[in-house]
Amino acid sequence: MYGFLISIGVVLLIMVIGMVYRIQTLISVAKGSDKKIATTSNKVNAILFMVFLIGCGAWMVYYSVVEFDNYQLPIASEHGVVTDRLFWVTMAVTGFIFILTHILLFWFSYHYQYKENKRAAFYPDNNKLEIIWTLVPAIVLTVLVISGWKAWSDITSPAPDNAHVVELMGYQFAWDIRYPGADQQLGDYDYRLTSATNSRGIDFTDKNSFDDFPSPVVVIPKGEPVLFNIRARDVLHSVFAPHMRLKMDAVPGMPTRFWFTPNKTTEEMRAELGDEEFEFEIACTEVCGTGHFSMRRVITVVEPEEYRKWFAEQTPFIKSNPDLVADLPVELKELAEIYINEE
Repeated sequence: MYGFLISIGVVLLIMVIGMVYRIQTLISVAKGSDKKIATTSNKVNAILFMVFLIGCGAWMVYYSVVEFDNYQLPIASEHGVVTDRLFWVTMAVTGFIFILTHILLFWFSYHYQYKENKRAAFYPDNNKLEIIWTLVPAIVLTVLVISGWKAWSDITSPAPDNAHVVELMGYQFAWDIRYPGADQQLGDYDYRLTSATNSRGIDFTDKNSFDDFPSPVVVIPKGEPVLFNIRARDVLHSVFAPHMRLKMDAVPGMPTRFWFTPNKTTEEMRAELGDEEFEFEIACTEVCGTGHFSMRRVITVVEPEEYRKWFAEQTPFIKSNPDLVADLPVELKELAEIYINEE
């Protein structure tokens, strides 16, 4: 223990001595002392700036090339093509400026290092230069923002009439999936109806819900528009399908939506990657609690014919659990029983 305290004392003493030396140097400069204040460390630091620029620049280029396939996932939706194009245009513009400004930053630190026979030039202002470096970034950023806004407006606008609807409801800690039946109309829901047998809070007084059915995975057809209706039951969640370039928050009390068109089936992606176990997935990108890691659902993209076959084989909620409609008014209950007894 004493040895540790002594070590701390020695370090503090060295720091105090160094600070005193620096203070004396600054005082001598303020008094106009002729004493030489530039040391070899001035040139060493200037050289180290250039070493850092070249070394880290080379490492950045190497890492970006070698790891490209790991951070640039294959695209599996038409929307993803637009998103990636916007991303790489933005990266090109901002990357060029980033690299240029940092080259100048480190070069200036080296080139304009302190020298006794060199004085700094006084350059008060240049109105033309001020206008250029204000207008050019403003125009470039405006183009980028408008392009992004257009892409966002497209995928959050009303989906095409022939879009396949899927409801994703997030809760701690899973996603519940609901499809409309043959009528292609999801039934209404009310959080106050949530129970052990009706985890989604579906309102079965709405006859559109009679043919709604659940699914353990998201199944969607290739080449046809798909609309995700997104909501949350408790806290903020976020639907993230990386290969589709899809990301949308699930907000309690504020339904959101996102439509897109998948352009590769799961089997096609497996062949492209050479990975027979590959699955598209939905993950949650909000830290929603201790079980956040378990919020994963598989997306299976199939050919349209296979999708329609799968769709026709699904069983509505009320057929699996008739008690959900046991308390409905007589006229609605009779209609519900048609769906329950349907072969």
